[in-house]
Amino acid sequence: MTNPAATEDVSIGGEVIRLGQFLKFAGLLDSGGNVKEAIVDGLVTVNGAVDRQRGRQLRIGDVVAFEGRSFRVCP
Repeated sequence: MTNPAATEDVSIGGEVIRLGQFLKFAGLLDSGGNVKEAIVDGLVTVNGAVDRQRGRQLRIGDVVAFEGRSFRVCP
């Protein structure tokens, strides 16, 4: 049995960031169009739940998952 991939910490240099910005900042997607499509299609989860709000405010400790990888928002 394999272990799930570890959650990677991504330092945002502040307290909050929008979900769409975070996906680009973390290097998961490279354009706003790709970000919008992934979110609308329900491919992104925040803290384990599908989130379709590109402008959702992420806070320190939130975990974003996309394509089998997960990332924790850090200061």
